[in-house]
Amino acid sequence: MQYQTLPQLNEKVSKICLGTMTWGQQNSESDAHAQMDMALNAGVNFWDTAEMYPSPPDKDKQGDTERFMGTWFNKTKQRNKVILASKISPMNFLRDGQTRFNAAHISSAIDSNLERLQTDYIDIYQLHWPERQTNYFSQLGYTEEMAAQSLDDLTPFLDTIQALNDEIKKGRIRAYGLSNDTAWGLMRYLWEAEKNGLIAPITVQNPYSLLNRVYEVGMAEIAHRENVGLLAYSPLGFGVLSGKYLDGKRPTGARLTMYDRFARYTNEEALSATAKYAKIAADAGLDMAQMALAFVNSRSFVTSNIIGATTTEQLQSNIDSINLTLSADILAAIEAVHTQHPNPSP
Repeated sequence: MQYQTLPQLNEKVSKICLGTMTWGQQNSESDAHAQMDMALNAGVNFWDTAEMYPSPPDKDKQGDTERFMGTWFNKTKQRNKVILASKISPMNFLRDGQTRFNAAHISSAIDSNLERLQTDYIDIYQLHWPERQTNYFSQLGYTEEMAAQSLDDLTPFLDTIQALNDEIKKGRIRAYGLSNDTAWGLMRYLWEAEKNGLIAPITVQNPYSLLNRVYEVGMAEIAHRENVGLLAYSPLGFGVLSGKYLDGKRPTGARLTMYDRFARYTNEEALSATAKYAKIAADAGLDMAQMALAFVNSRSFVTSNIIGATTTEQLQSNIDSINLTLSADILAAIEAVHTQHPNPSP
């Protein structure tokens, strides 16, 4: 395994991060425990979850992913070997509609996170997506409707930062990060924190893959110059970049077979690009999923690559992508496809 230091925590985190959002929907508690055993044995010490999980969101199953992690921590007594990230999610059915990032709602959310996880601290606590309406979750452009929303109706940035700093002082979280946020949002948090002498966010969890390289446009320079690394999610585009959905295939039990709501990575342009990436992998004798993950692993602005799997076989193969270095010829071929089909799945 390869590791990258988070200087703000003085911790080394694995370049591969264990994603968990299928636990509770496609994966049972015993499946989840097996994945955690495998990941830690392979040196994957960075794990990511959220209060909302499993996904797709389900009010009756909400929190099961954290509960599965909690029973594993209680059983194995290995919480100290894991750098754990979780999230507060501004979703209406959570915490009786407590959807704001103010001190009261953040405190309430962390109470529940810690109880489910059976731990007394979270290493990186993330804001799952902004309170404000902006261009995330498949929305590439910033619209007039978004611009019409007044920030006066939302939690002030400084109040959120102060609340998270207070939780750091209490020892319930060690650091915090953003997720599904924009260049303006990240810079506003950094500016408010610096201006007021407060601890700033240390990571951003946004989508990044061969089908969605939007992060490179505005965020990558911030990651570099402000030392705020990317935690890349959906690096396989919900499995599309494994090639298993090509030619109209819908494998039994696969995520896009089960849930038709996830159309982000299956539009015509995305499928055309995927077919070309599949040919690059085939011509080079590479596993397509490993090639796609190796590309993400190679980006200098990526702190960790969040992989998810529904079987231990998939998980092991995904973890093994850390051992693959793409040649200059393969990288050039990837760039050629990206030029033809730029960001078909924002």
